[in-house]
Amino acid sequence: MTSPHEATGPREATGPHEATGAREADSPAGQQPARAVPQPNAVVGVGLVVLDADGRVLLGRAHDGRWELPGGKVDPGEGFEQAAARELAEETDLRVAPGDVRVLAVQIDARSSLTRLTAAAVTGAAEGTPAVTEPHKITRWEWFAPDAIPAALYAPTAAVLRTWRPDLTMPAPVPSYDYPTA
Repeated sequence: MTSPHEATGPREATGPHEATGAREADSPAGQQPARAVPQPNAVVGVGLVVLDADGRVLLGRAHDGRWELPGGKVDPGEGFEQAAARELAEETDLRVAPGDVRVLAVQIDARSSLTRLTAAAVTGAAEGTPAVTEPHKITRWEWFAPDAIPAALYAPTAAVLRTWRPDLTMPAPVPSYDYPTA
């Protein structure tokens, strides 16, 4: 919670407690006022480029006709690699060890009204046969050669694919701030 004094902007320190932000009127003697806690305002996720032995990319067709990579939200306590492995198994029944997932970049969506932070990741080590495990989201999974990726892509998928292969022709550019990893 912001105190009325903080809401008015910066001002000069005038008392002995002012340098630390404490005011005698704001709290009992010797105690600091409660710190403002930021409210959640972002979605953190991962998009996983899954490659088969022939270098093809796995995409799922959503009910709206757009294609998307496996991926989703990062759960509390997970790293990007763990979230990618979990989401891949949940969405496709494919399995990959988190150590076989490589994060290429972290992207911040430059258009959304909600901050969307997405890790662009890739793996060539997934095992199994893709299956539709969430039919309310995806109608089918299909492998595509990089030069045959459909134009109707979910925007975060297009951004992740652009990070993976900047030479690919993507539909309309997806504005994002990209932070490549080492």
